[in-house]
Amino acid sequence: MARQKGIIKLTGKIGDLSFYKSKDGFLAREKGGVEADRIKNDPAFARTRENGAEFGSSASSGKLLRDSVRTMMASASDPRVVSRLTKLMTQIKNLDGTSARGQRNVGVGISIPSAKALLKGFNFNNKAVLGSILYNPFAVDVNTGEITLADLVPINDVSSTPGATHISIRGAWAKVDFATGETDVQETNTINLPIDVTSTNVVLTPLATPQGTGTDLYFLMIEFFQEVNGNQYSLKNGAFNALSIIEVQ
Repeated sequence: MARQKGIIKLTGKIGDLSFYKSKDGFLAREKGGVEADRIKNDPAFARTRENGAEFGSSASSGKLLRDSVRTMMASASDPRVVSRLTKLMTQIKNLDGTSARGQRNVGVGISIPSAKALLKGFNFNNKAVLGSILYNPFAVDVNTGEITLADLVPINDVSSTPGATHISIRGAWAKVDFATGETDVQETNTINLPIDVTSTNVVLTPLATPQGTGTDLYFLMIEFFQEVNGNQYSLKNGAFNALSIIEVQ
């Protein structure tokens, strides 16, 4: 892979060269590699097929998690959240100590406490990490999904972005079964507060208890808004919003 330089940037193919635009700029690469049919059938590529199967499984687990909180992620995620979450799911998959090589998966690996520890604290927006925005401690009741923030003073306890006048805080409790692909997510109420010196006891309660089996995940989200003529507008399409997994059971 090579980086294109100069005034004119190319996209498309010329002979064995492919020119394309990525998040890293305009790049070029030469066609090469082993034919797909050989990789699928040649015994020499058995390890390659196993690696591919496990990578695909990890990517699917990441997508399952993202889809479960899609409505929250829509305003709180960064461009590399897919690759970051796939990498994390691969680490969790590697903790599966019972499945055969090529069949290791997140559904088995997540049952290990160290796997849950890897997932806890994941930030969907790497440009707005919850720990660098929210200074007030919070508590999670894993039996009810209730999240509490006592005596929250927004102007002191939240690192506000320039131009913001209000914040909204909400949470969610999800059951995600990485083995079956089933999920159930229950979001909490939303608390909207002006960024001032007023102290508020924030209590976020899920609308219901999520049903099903699997891993219990608890989320906390902070969104920033600017009020203009009585209406609140999200700043830069959510570039400053934080969404994090705050507990895993």
